[in-house]
Amino acid sequence: MGAGHTQDHPSRTQKWLGAKESAIKTVWFFCAIFAVIAIFFILFFLFIDGYPIFLQAGVWDFLTGLSWNPTGTPPSYGIFTLIVGTLLVTVGAMVLAVPFGIGSALFISELAPPRVKAVIKPAIELLAGIPSVVYGFFGLIILTNWIRISFDVPTGESWLAGSILLGIMALPTIISVSEDAISSVPKEFREGSLAVGATRWQTLSRVMVPGALSGITAAIILGTGRAIGETMAVLMVTGNAAIIPDPIWNVLSPIRTLTGTLGIEMGEVAIGSTHYHALFGVAVVLLVITLVVNLLAMVILGRIKEKNMAPAKKRCGMPQSPLPEGRSWHAPVTRHLFWVLTGVVSLAMRAIAGLAGFIVTFLVLSGIYLIKARISPKIAQKIAFSLIVASVVTVLLILGIILFDIISNGLPYLTWDFLTQPPRDLGREGGIFPAIVGTLYLTLGAIAIALPLGIGAAVYLNEYTKEGRMTRLIRTGADLLNGTPSIVFGLFGFAFLVIYLKFGVSLVAGQITLALMVLPTIIRTTEEALKSVPSSVREGSLALGATKWQTIRKVVLPPAAPGIITGTILSVGRAAGETAPIMFTAVVFSQRYLPSSLFQPVMALPYHLFILATNVPGAEGNKYGTALVLLILVIAIYSVAIAVRNHYHKILRW
Repeated sequence: MGAGHTQDHPSRTQKWLGAKESAIKTVWFFCAIFAVIAIFFILFFLFIDGYPIFLQAGVWDFLTGLSWNPTGTPPSYGIFTLIVGTLLVTVGAMVLAVPFGIGSALFISELAPPRVKAVIKPAIELLAGIPSVVYGFFGLIILTNWIRISFDVPTGESWLAGSILLGIMALPTIISVSEDAISSVPKEFREGSLAVGATRWQTLSRVMVPGALSGITAAIILGTGRAIGETMAVLMVTGNAAIIPDPIWNVLSPIRTLTGTLGIEMGEVAIGSTHYHALFGVAVVLLVITLVVNLLAMVILGRIKEKNMAPAKKRCGMPQSPLPEGRSWHAPVTRHLFWVLTGVVSLAMRAIAGLAGFIVTFLVLSGIYLIKARISPKIAQKIAFSLIVASVVTVLLILGIILFDIISNGLPYLTWDFLTQPPRDLGREGGIFPAIVGTLYLTLGAIAIALPLGIGAAVYLNEYTKEGRMTRLIRTGADLLNGTPSIVFGLFGFAFLVIYLKFGVSLVAGQITLALMVLPTIIRTTEEALKSVPSSVREGSLALGATKWQTIRKVVLPPAAPGIITGTILSVGRAAGETAPIMFTAVVFSQRYLPSSLFQPVMALPYHLFILATNVPGAEGNKYGTALVLLILVIAIYSVAIAVRNHYHKILRW
């Protein structure tokens, strides 16, 4: 009997451990599938509320109608002017951001010494950390005033102002992805080119850039998606007139975008009205556009990843030429890039100065192309490197101007009373203490929801499953969730949490909405951190008899913790600086007391700044003070993330 019990005991233990492992795997699977479920719910609720307008107005008339006037008699629901406004401001942003972004990426990846790179890269990353409402505030106070004075127009709120701001906001994405693409080109390409006598610029322009062209294209597409989905900045500086510029290249004309329309009108519309359904129809169109853009970027980046994972023997030499013998593989690329550049720059010039701009641009670029053979490679290199350095200096100068304006004007108002008192006189007097606490409540609640889901999803994707349809579906869902415009999260939170679940405008509704928004960031950064842990560590643990979960918990997660912490901190920074997702779900402008329940609304710094800047005259001091506090909060969070990452990289190098 004793022997029988001795043999039976391990069997029961093994069964219990097996059941435990299976349960844990199931929990992580549901965490992973949550991103796909979230995307489905967002699409479902947007279509449910947007469908009636497509029935009433007709899909074609809704998309091509030239008049958007939902409150008119009779009302009209044509969004073609909004689509055109969105495309114009995005194209203008890309015309500005692409050359500066690629130039900065080239400098960081190929020209910058390690110490300079260690300074410039975090500085550019801070551009990504500045909240969009702070950009909008800077644009409304400084940029539009400069445009008004410089061009002698009644108002500077225009297409040009929106494009400049969106271009600045798209820079970090374009620079980061382009730099990664250039750095991923095998070093054998560079060494082979230099070995046959090419200059650094010839190597860069004819070998490295063509080799990274797919990644650079993906960077531009991602930057475009970032610009299309932006709400607060364009809402504050574009003038919000639902018209098509006349002539079409009049960059000083006010315009209105899809996101701006949602931000302006959603808070005042009657629930269930035709106007209400029309706004959700606008959101559907916006979501479809951004999903297409992000899917295109994902396909390109996926192909790059497959290419980089090809056997080394296929990548050890220079790219094989698809051209007949005797022709240079880079010659047609150079010619095509020349004509593309001519078209892009001529579009910008045409937007500014009409046909004359196109002629001047074409002649200048043609002249450069024709005399190219007469310029020595050394002189061409000096000119090219000067332009590259100028691009990164311009980016850093923009960052410096924004920071200097807000810090110099906001610092005098940063007093103890301002930080600890509630607002008075519509925010003109008093302080912002409830807004600071409300921001912390929203952010910490969002992270408390998103962090376990994100870590669980990443653990499942990296540790429990191999590449297949399910993992691709989950990653696609997370990536699409990441590319969803923030205003769409706000509308989903409003439709599902505030109205359908009857949470009302409340703290918990805002926390859940923000959690959905930051979830993809946590999934991606955690998965990358887990991938950095060597497989031999897992194999050693399993060989010693540890279970799968024991190996993950005690062996894999501890060394991956710095990467997970970095992703968490970045998510905190993003959640703290967002305005659009909480506009309709969580916040009020002024509140003297802190919320005593999760189902009460709160104040928040981004929304408080937006209302002060756009609706409260005579509050200049408190505007700058609020902007500075928000900026300090978010930059401090991002700085901690950068410091953790750099410290972790030093440990790995050691």
